[in-house]
Amino acid sequence: MEGPVHSSTLDALAARVGKEIGVSAWKTIDQPMIDAFGELTGDQHFIHVDPVRAAQVLPSGGTIVHGFFTLALLSNMAYQVCPTIEGVRFPLNYGFNRLRFVAPVPVNSRVRGRFVLKSVDVIDAQQRQIVYDATVEIDGAPKPALVAEWLTRVLV
Repeated sequence: MEGPVHSSTLDALAARVGKEIGVSAWKTIDQPMIDAFGELTGDQHFIHVDPVRAAQVLPSGGTIVHGFFTLALLSNMAYQVCPTIEGVRFPLNYGFNRLRFVAPVPVNSRVRGRFVLKSVDVIDAQQRQIVYDATVEIDGAPKPALVAEWLTRVLV
C-alpha cells in the first residue's frame, strides 16, 4: 500500500487518544524475504538463513525472521492505517521509548500491525509528538512478535 487511507487534523487525532487507530493487512514473510534482509544487513546468522540447521535447533522446525526485519515492517503497516496529518510540513520517525521482541516469527508466518494512539503532545511552537502503542501480531500465535511505544514528531 502506498500511503495512509485517510487524513486528520492534529486536534481530531488528539481526540482519539486511548483508542485503536487501526490494524494493517496481514503480510506473509517467506524465506526469500528473510534471505534478502540478511544479505542487505549482513545478518547471516543460521537461525535466519539456514533452514536445515535451524530446523535442528529451533522449536519452530525452521528459520525465524530477524527481529529487526519485523521492526522494519512497522512503517508500511502504519502507512496502511495511521492518518496523515493535515497542516504539518512533514513527519519524522523519532524513535521508541520501549521496544521488545516478545516472540520469534517462524518463516512463512503472517504478521500484521495494530496501532493504538497513546498521546499527542506539544513539544514547542513548531513541533508535536505523536505516540503510538504498536504491536506486530503473528497469525495464530498467543504472543505478539513485538510491542513498541513508537514516537513520531511532526513539524507544524
